[in-house]
Amino acid sequence: MIAVIDYKAGNLTSVVKALRYILGDEQATREVVVTQSPDIVRGADKIVLPGVGHFQSTQLLGELGLTDAVRESIAKGAWFLGICVGLQWLFEGSTEADGTKGLGAFAGMCEHFPTKEIKQIDGKEIAVELKSPHVGWNSLEQIRPDSRLLRGVADGSFVYFTHSWRAPVVQETAAVTNYGRAFTAALERENVMGVQFHPEKSANVGLRVLRNFVEL
Repeated sequence: MIAVIDYKAGNLTSVVKALRYILGDEQATREVVVTQSPDIVRGADKIVLPGVGHFQSTQLLGELGLTDAVRESIAKGAWFLGICVGLQWLFEGSTEADGTKGLGAFAGMCEHFPTKEIKQIDGKEIAVELKSPHVGWNSLEQIRPDSRLLRGVADGSFVYFTHSWRAPVVQETAAVTNYGRAFTAALERENVMGVQFHPEKSANVGLRVLRNFVEL
């Protein structure tokens, strides 16, 4: 069973449609469950946490008992995939919502993109405005050869982003994207995985990532 957690954070319907496309309607009807139930999450083989919007929306996970359920499921070996805010939630927290704790599976805080970046123009360092949010297609770089989530995805492949806060680059980073400077576009450690981009909106590359997760 694949439990897709509903915490009222945006792109859930698109994620479910992508999973139905990969699995087929009949199998998806049997295996994909949209839920707010901690018991269903505890019993799932795979968990997907989608998300669009403010980090504070993840407070609902704690209020519903889902944070503890996710921890228990991960400890038992269930596969976990966080998408966008779902990836950021895997860290200790975000400056977007100082009072809201993340799962803490990975060290560090998510921070807002800087307002400026330094570029070399005609041999001089010039401060150039960096627009936020970071919206649109950008490339995956430095993909880890041992990444199971990104298996078959080539360095330089383009995926779709929309976010104003970014996750730090850590030991578990599986791919980076550069916008201002490098941030974590994907990460994984054993059965815990996350992507900052939206695989459900990233055409064939995104479907490959979701298929890799489903087939783990």
